[in-house]
Amino acid sequence: MPNALDTGEVLAYLRELQDSLCADVEALDGKARFARDPWKRREGGGGETRMLRDGAVFEQAGIGLSHVAGAALPASATARRPEIAGAPWEAMGLSLVFHPLTPMVPTTHMNVRCFVARPAGRDPVWWFGGGFDLTPYYPHHEDCVHWHRTARDACAPYGAEVHPRYKQWCDEYFFLKHRDEARGIGGIFFDDLSEWGFERCFAFTRGVGHRFMAAYRPIVERRRDERWGERERAFQLYRRGRYVEFNLVWDRGTLFGLQSGGRTESILMSLPPLVRWEYGHRVEPGSREAALAGFLEPRDWLADGA
Repeated sequence: MPNALDTGEVLAYLRELQDSLCADVEALDGKARFARDPWKRREGGGGETRMLRDGAVFEQAGIGLSHVAGAALPASATARRPEIAGAPWEAMGLSLVFHPLTPMVPTTHMNVRCFVARPAGRDPVWWFGGGFDLTPYYPHHEDCVHWHRTARDACAPYGAEVHPRYKQWCDEYFFLKHRDEARGIGGIFFDDLSEWGFERCFAFTRGVGHRFMAAYRPIVERRRDERWGERERAFQLYRRGRYVEFNLVWDRGTLFGLQSGGRTESILMSLPPLVRWEYGHRVEPGSREAALAGFLEPRDWLADGA
């Protein structure tokens, strides 16, 4: 059947994507290479985490692939879908987080995934999810426009309403409610995607994975050689604390991985290697650091027709 669920096809794509992204990042960094860390999960499945450390551009870059299964869904996966509570399940996905050494290059995250539940006596229930978002420290307007333009282009073949909906979802999801503050400048985020049928949903998900480096590479190439010093590094490490707070307090993927008995080391690869918190931290009014707050207000970056 041309539109039938095919998890083998999804898994093959994710493996190809991991290889492609690793090659792209190694070429972009020019110094360090990814180390491979394959792992198995006692309850079923496994994956491979690839980590690049101490590069010329990236202090740490992690690209993790997982394919796991279980006999009964954890609570984090059934809160919005009580009809599949307790069903056997299968999940596969690729997730990456890049923490650059230079504060001039933004941190970034991308994820694509497929989830399947198989309730007894019923057809499988499946959906895709994913997206990409950007977390700059010293942002530039042109970079933000390019990032969102590329996200829009990934959505364009699927209807004019798709990009605004998934951009808003990203703005709302990557938000630190306890700080009343966005994590970064957003991008796109989608989940529970199944209404278009398997082939079209899978094609959209592949498009998101394919567009990621087209969105990120030009920003790295423009900013990697900008000068920075102790002040910029200290601000980067302080702002990384917000990244940690979101991932440990609000991120559903982290919660699902831990509740489902996933491999903790791989789940937490998203955390930066160095970070700092400072009680009552204040930035100097009018400084480059203070300018970041204006970029964290959700907006239509493409309102001028870019």
